[in-house]
Amino acid sequence: MKKNTAPATPSPFTPRRDFLSVVATTTGGLFFSDAARLHAAPVDGFGETEHFWYKRAPEDGPWIDAQRYKRAFGFRDARIFLSDDNAKTWPHQADFADAENIQFSSLLANGNVVFATPRQIFLASNNLSVIREITVHNHDGSDYQLHQLREGEVAGWHFYSLDGIHTFQVRDLGEMLIWGNYCNVRTGPTPQNIYYSVDGGETIKIAYSFGRNPEFQHKDADPADWIGDPDNPVACRHIHSVSYNPAENAFYACTGDIDRKIGVGLECHWLRGLYDSAADKWAWKVVVSSDANSRFKSGGINFVDGQVYWVADANGPKTLRETYDRGIFRCAPADIADKSKHTRLYPAEYEIAAMTIDGQVIVVPEYGNANPCDCGFLFSPDLGKTWGKYDLKEFGDLSGVRVSPRNAEGWFRVDLRARWLDRSKVLFLKPKGT
Repeated sequence: MKKNTAPATPSPFTPRRDFLSVVATTTGGLFFSDAARLHAAPVDGFGETEHFWYKRAPEDGPWIDAQRYKRAFGFRDARIFLSDDNAKTWPHQADFADAENIQFSSLLANGNVVFATPRQIFLASNNLSVIREITVHNHDGSDYQLHQLREGEVAGWHFYSLDGIHTFQVRDLGEMLIWGNYCNVRTGPTPQNIYYSVDGGETIKIAYSFGRNPEFQHKDADPADWIGDPDNPVACRHIHSVSYNPAENAFYACTGDIDRKIGVGLECHWLRGLYDSAADKWAWKVVVSSDANSRFKSGGINFVDGQVYWVADANGPKTLRETYDRGIFRCAPADIADKSKHTRLYPAEYEIAAMTIDGQVIVVPEYGNANPCDCGFLFSPDLGKTWGKYDLKEFGDLSGVRVSPRNAEGWFRVDLRARWLDRSKVLFLKPKGT
């Protein structure tokens, strides 16, 4: 257990005026249709499209890793920061030597902050004045043991997540923190788990562990020592999204990455989970499994009025006569496995893997590694009835992930990452007319 009782100190960062202001310009009533691409380049940090204003976070301030209503969490230079005025000032600070390696964070309703580095997870309480490492527990309550790193091994991402919504109000329970890790990319082998907490981050457990995938193990390891659940035949490379449907009181998760036909076969799955809060037990089942050229290789799961929305990350392999099964989709949860009952809301040409819906607004970052655009976004102000497509080229060749819902001032927060993975900039988008 670690404690940090250092008093909060004044922020060393001077807030930039361009970050605090609200853009007041308009488009003069112009509206572009489905293929809208034009936008005004930013002046002193601000820009606009037909659908939204946008601004970059100050480059001389903390990396803003999470936001919730008025609160924001950030880190920089061996310190962590907490704001309670939409990232204008950072009155709550604490030393944290490994700050630059933070990969995941979530602000909880009780005021706590859960954050994680590649192999450790922490709970900060009392405005960062107390910080302690959390021991993750297995299904049975025993301590979850990470495998010992080998010499020269790059630590895997045990807690990093692609999606930007991790807390849900669960029926008859209250708030649950739940997410899955995106892993096994440029690192050593990493088990794929869904994690959850029902007590404000005080206790973190594994809700589901995927099976042992031969492709993501140390090459000379004895199979008896492979990572993953030896009793689970369902295996994957990593988890793309976890979400909650209040209409069913059920949880859904989807995974990647491909059909390797070695040992485990299909890796792209949709799972549905039910949680028994009285017994603290989970029951999961596979809804559908598919190959990589499929809308079921997907991400960005969101539920609105009982309907499930998602984006397709389909990227092959395919035959010459096949087309890629891509787009943004919606259906009733009971019809997930039945493609004939899906509605394609947007016919995306390239694969996409992240989406956040807040109210009627849909924000979809495009995947720069596959897409010829530089910094692309699909945007709908009306749950997919109309769309705008934009390329914010002034930010360079970057891909958005981890889109946080709007803060108290109406701004979405987006990670912009180089090569899909490397932190580059934090971008804020504010829908017009809100």
